[in-house]
Amino acid sequence: MADLLLAESAAREAADHALWLSTRGFETWAKGASDPVTTADLEVDALLRERLLGARPGYGWLSEETADSLARLEARALWVVDPIDGTRDYARGRDGWAVSVALAVDGEVVLGVLAAPALGHVYVATRDGATLNGAPIRVSGREDESGMRLPVDPQFVAARLWERPWPAEAVPKPNSMALRIAMVASGAADGLVDARMTNEWDVAAASLVLEAAGGRITDREGAPFAFNKPEPEMLGIVAATPALHAPLLDRLTEARAALKRMEVRIERDGPAERQEG
Repeated sequence: MADLLLAESAAREAADHALWLSTRGFETWAKGASDPVTTADLEVDALLRERLLGARPGYGWLSEETADSLARLEARALWVVDPIDGTRDYARGRDGWAVSVALAVDGEVVLGVLAAPALGHVYVATRDGATLNGAPIRVSGREDESGMRLPVDPQFVAARLWERPWPAEAVPKPNSMALRIAMVASGAADGLVDARMTNEWDVAAASLVLEAAGGRITDREGAPFAFNKPEPEMLGIVAATPALHAPLLDRLTEARAALKRMEVRIERDGPAERQEG
């Protein structure tokens, strides 16, 4: 309980500070190939590190905005933090971002907090349940793919890559991956699939929010998430209600197989030449 109170207090303080910084102005630049980072990300990271490690100096630390140290592998308990998940929305003045704080013990997340102050949302989860602004949440009861809601771009549902048409509805998505997962947890969406590599800090808190709300989340191979790995990455995400998880995993598996066949065909035959009219 003490760790949960600490995590929630730190996440709320960090979220309020990030919201205040958004009104004061900040600098933005590209990190790596194209990912944006702001001075607010770094300032919030420092605040969370001071609050969380200051109170629990024996815990490990893994954050998007702190240089990784493999010394964390020796720690049973690990703070997994994303100071501002959804930096693109934050930098553009949109509301789809959140401060994400999770505690993993022996590779399993035991508590998670997502604070999204621009939305007025605070998600809190332990193994005993999940809440949104203090009220218990559960995943939707949807069992059929027809009409299921996915927080994705509309072109995702209509892409030719899918061998079977999607009987799904694309609903507005925040830039924050954690908030998309939380949408499924709260029943605002029914499922989510993403085949791309994902970092532990993007999903740690949100994965527990979803599971504690009765949902299921795995990587694209169907394997459960594990945390505090030497390479802190996940092989994509499949998150959904219990009934929809398997169908969504099947669709993603089919799409990846189709993409592989396409790559082999292009490698063998070369790209098709455009016909001149």
